[in-house]
Amino acid sequence: MSARAGSTPAVLLVVAGLACQEIGASFAVLLFPEVGPLGMVMLRLVFSSVLLLAIARPRLRGHDAVAWRSVVWFGVVLAVMNGLFYLALERLALGVTVTIEVLGPLVLSIVASRRRSAWVWAVVAFVGVVALGGGGWDRLDPIGVLFALGAAASWAFYILASARVGREFPKLDGLALAMTVGALLALPFGIMDAGGALLRIDLVALGAAVAVLSSTIPYALELFALRRLPAAAFAILMSLAPATAALAGFVLLGQHLTWLELVGIALVIVASIGAVRASTRAARRTAEPLG
Repeated sequence: MSARAGSTPAVLLVVAGLACQEIGASFAVLLFPEVGPLGMVMLRLVFSSVLLLAIARPRLRGHDAVAWRSVVWFGVVLAVMNGLFYLALERLALGVTVTIEVLGPLVLSIVASRRRSAWVWAVVAFVGVVALGGGGWDRLDPIGVLFALGAAASWAFYILASARVGREFPKLDGLALAMTVGALLALPFGIMDAGGALLRIDLVALGAAVAVLSSTIPYALELFALRRLPAAAFAILMSLAPATAALAGFVLLGQHLTWLELVGIALVIVASIGAVRASTRAARRTAEPLG
């Protein structure tokens, strides 16, 4: 009873984090006509880095060249991942974009499992992605799909880079420094895309709100949840991101999906859950002592 009682609030934290993330993405889409997708990326990363630096107050001394290279690489991945994601959002529905993006960690889970049975989930995911075309990929913007696939690959690199930085830096130090690198990289592209809109206080304030909703609050809630939930359970809950994205797109942006697209989203979610469970079982067997 106590374990269940302790895990229930943690589950709610993860769900709340997903909701905040997709609400933030919806607000970002509404700001695209004013600041553009790359301008939105810049605002998100700049405000996120400022908040994280204020919270973490990372130490700059005592780190070797390898650690700093890891931070820089993590920052590059953050900038590219966010940039491709918002460029995809400009052309695709939120639910579709997030579903394609989830393929990155899905493939990573399948490869990590090292089991032939895990490739069954790859087939399920492939069928789901085909269904996203609503019976025909001509409904989807091909450039948007390419951007979303790029974001998916970046998300896989994000997971690997995050784990490496987490080993090199304590607490949120590495993330704060990497976010700052990403913000600096996004700065020139964001200024070119947003232009004079950056002089409007209301738009800058909304950009700050998107950063808080999309990054600060979800990161904080996820950290609290990870202290109470097993990593596998957390990963399975994160697989629900396409569903929350589709719901947010429908409620906040009026983005209607066909029944085939909804089936596609459901199949990708099922594949993600199956791949995570397969990867977890493989990790347990590897950890078991022989004899």
